[in-house]
Amino acid sequence: MEQEARIVINGGKPLFGKVHINGAKNAALAIVPAALAANGVCVIDNLPDIEDVNSLRKAITSLGAVCVQRDAATLEIDARNITRYAIGKEAVAHIRASYYFLGVLLGRFGKAEVPTPGGCDLNVGPRMIDYHMRGFKALGATTYQDEHVIRVEADKLIGADIHLDSPSVGATINIMMAAVYAEGVTTIDNAAKEPHVVDTANFLNRLGAKIKGAGTDTIRITGVTEMTGGDYTVIPDQIETGTYMIAAAITGGDVTVENIIPKHMESLSAKLRDVGCTVDEGLENIRVRVQGPLKSSNVRTGVYPGFPTDLQPQITTLLCTVQGKSTVTETIFDNRFLYTHELQKLGAKINVNGRAAKTCGSCTFTGGEVRAVDLRAGAAMVLAGLAAQGEVRIANIHHLERGYERFEEKFRALGADIQRVEINAMPGADGELRPLV
Repeated sequence: MEQEARIVINGGKPLFGKVHINGAKNAALAIVPAALAANGVCVIDNLPDIEDVNSLRKAITSLGAVCVQRDAATLEIDARNITRYAIGKEAVAHIRASYYFLGVLLGRFGKAEVPTPGGCDLNVGPRMIDYHMRGFKALGATTYQDEHVIRVEADKLIGADIHLDSPSVGATINIMMAAVYAEGVTTIDNAAKEPHVVDTANFLNRLGAKIKGAGTDTIRITGVTEMTGGDYTVIPDQIETGTYMIAAAITGGDVTVENIIPKHMESLSAKLRDVGCTVDEGLENIRVRVQGPLKSSNVRTGVYPGFPTDLQPQITTLLCTVQGKSTVTETIFDNRFLYTHELQKLGAKINVNGRAAKTCGSCTFTGGEVRAVDLRAGAAMVLAGLAAQGEVRIANIHHLERGYERFEEKFRALGADIQRVEINAMPGADGELRPLV
């Protein structure tokens, strides 16, 4: 018998108030491994206190780095004496971004070995990791990959001109981290421009790297022979920000999200205005208000500054409730609509055809039992629960805890009836926990 946590929400209550946004998960997942490039002490502030970051800390400790948790948001990393370049599967079993260890360890040691990435099952296919491997090969590395492990190795890394067929965030960051120690100049063309790409480049530059052009189509890295430590503050989380903005909309509330960068939210702010929300931007905050009925809109995800794929499940959930029919098109991941089956359990009228989902609108979510099939799908279930008439119980919330810090506490502060409960459960034949009834 095991204990399984669930989220229980009694919805139908508008959210009101202010919410403080934590550091960006996606930036932290690159910046913490990037600290291994430094022959010195790094102090990283504004880290989110989430399971993925905790797992990264354990992983870098397993390599010989000394980590000191100064407080919940501040981690000190001393990687001066690390000698190992291989990470065990148990350290990063549930983190897709574990592939960032490939770039940083290849750059520092000329070799790296990392288990095949875990994390959310979004069926990214060969595209994502292939771009990483092609970049490493262009720098002079040999690569090996099977279903269990990925290895890269090079006697010497030499700068190269690298063109990405698609602007992959992971490949852009990984190649950038390896290239900081490559001899000569590396150019990444058609690079990803997401805020966490820029944040990782800024962090590496703080350590002594020479990276220019992050945030544009072309990044230019001039190799260095050594990087020292330094202090750095992670940017606010774009996806956490968006989740609370959409929560205000779906509950008909009035919420101000604070400690954010409004420019990072432009695509979502525009879409919320399009459906009928009032969105007011300050220097470091955004206020979202609902003052009347909301209407349909179409959404197409895209690379930054397009609409973020990590906010697609949340905006789709909102569009189920507004007046009129909407179409959401997913261009990044192949398998991101699995959560729609869970929404249908709560009454959503939604039809998926390949990479497009059509919502009929004017849905009133009702109570029921659902599960989080991945991190952002879990956020969608919470949003549906907040808008529902009746009690919604959400299982598999470990996905949520990988990416959102203190989310129950934050939603309660805004007026939500939400709690985390422990239940007795037994694992079934498929390994999933089943509640004892």
